[in-house]
Amino acid sequence: MKIHSAEFVKSAAKAAHYPDYDYPEIAFAGRSNVGKSSLINTLIQRKGLVKTSSRPGCTQLINFFLVNETLSFVDLPGYGYAKVSKKIRAQWQPMMDRYLSTRESLLGLILLIDIRRDPRKEEFEMAEWLEARDIPYLVVLTKADKLSRTKQAKRLNAICSRLNRDKNGVILFSAKTRQGREVIWDEINNLIDWYDRGEEE
Repeated sequence: MKIHSAEFVKSAAKAAHYPDYDYPEIAFAGRSNVGKSSLINTLIQRKGLVKTSSRPGCTQLINFFLVNETLSFVDLPGYGYAKVSKKIRAQWQPMMDRYLSTRESLLGLILLIDIRRDPRKEEFEMAEWLEARDIPYLVVLTKADKLSRTKQAKRLNAICSRLNRDKNGVILFSAKTRQGREVIWDEINNLIDWYDRGEEE
């Protein structure tokens, strides 16, 4: 997709504060420091629109971005970072559940996993939650440039096996080399086409 415009819209913790537009929406979820901000910035070709940090646990609200004035990207709080206070961590899960359960314009979710790490309890729970609600999701393995091509293939096989997921539903990505960017956009565009057909019917 050619990016003509991309802008931060707002941050929100409650449904009442979500943007009131009804553009098709793609959410991004993953463990803290997995590279969500870097992925979104790479997709929209804007270096600093989504703030990146080497300190995990920085995204503590749901952040909404508007792309080409036709598509919404949503950066969900990263999970699994132990040093964030228990109070904040206790708020994140209901916040994310509420968004995923109630946002009618949500087309699907991109679940990010560091290619060097095995999926853990949170990833399995997220996948099960999405499948139970028929929300399409794509698994993206980030930081692929950290491994050789041979090791990438091994990790891809291992993670697909753990998740019981076909390789076609898992994409290798690197913000550094932009590996996987076009494939991810192809998947997003497929969801948009499906959404547009439903709107026309």
